[in-house]
Amino acid sequence: MSRKNNTSRETIPVYILEDFKEVHRHDDTGTGFGYNSIEEDKKINGFEIYSSAGVKPVIGPLKSDFYRVCITIHGTADTQIGLEEFHHVPSSISTTYPGQLYSKSNVSKDISGYYILFKETFLEEMIPADKIAAEFPFFDYAGVPFLELKEEEMKAITDFIFRINEELHQQKTGNGKAIRMHLYLLLLEIKRSYLAQQLHVDARDTQHYLPARFKKLVSRHFLTQRKVSDYAAMLGVTPNHLNRIVKDSTGRTASAAISDMLIQEAKAVLRHTDTTISEIAYRLDFSDPTSFNRFFREKTGITPLAFRKNA
Repeated sequence: MSRKNNTSRETIPVYILEDFKEVHRHDDTGTGFGYNSIEEDKKINGFEIYSSAGVKPVIGPLKSDFYRVCITIHGTADTQIGLEEFHHVPSSISTTYPGQLYSKSNVSKDISGYYILFKETFLEEMIPADKIAAEFPFFDYAGVPFLELKEEEMKAITDFIFRINEELHQQKTGNGKAIRMHLYLLLLEIKRSYLAQQLHVDARDTQHYLPARFKKLVSRHFLTQRKVSDYAAMLGVTPNHLNRIVKDSTGRTASAAISDMLIQEAKAVLRHTDTTISEIAYRLDFSDPTSFNRFFREKTGITPLAFRKNA
């Protein structure tokens, strides 16, 4: 499978859009919606859209080089983005940006919805790739990647989904540009709901701000920052205060959250690559393979090798 080359400390393979279908879907369902079943010449470079029919019930943890918008109409599913966990219910949306650690599980049998995948450059006729996070805050690392919508808000979004599907299959003149415009307007509708719910406002006076911000920072820096004091300094609080607030909010210590992120990373590398245990240990900055084995077994109850065999 083609993946982006990793030249930094990052160890999880980053899936590219063109080779991602087999990872998240079963064989074509023949529903006729979007890319569920589509002729090659109708595909639009840098963009894919699917209904939930045929989606695999468990995905990841993994990373990808594209944006993702997941829309749930009926049913439920659990999503984890970095250290943040979200429960999809009817009329809910989650989003991810390139490079985020993502997983999905517990998909209910009655799940119904849509998801859109697109490359960073897909909307460049309307917005430069490096401005997407500023334009759409739910794609920013400090933003909230999950929201629940009112019925009329969801209808506005699904209307754009149906228009995109129509353009995709009818192959009218200029359909590529039309799809880009409809996608931009769809993201704008999500942004309007996001702002209406004031999800862009830092709730610094609440007990939820610090733990949420801490989780985002850990998801971003865990490969190089392993101490609670590192994150306390970023947040402008003492390590003791950070530990207390995080434990009161989550029931787990701040150091446990850092370990959780390391375990997620290690599991993804073990599951998706043939990298040796020794190499994983060194890339995750353990002093030696024995230390990594001990850490992994302590946190999961099994050795890295046993996990790989059963993955």
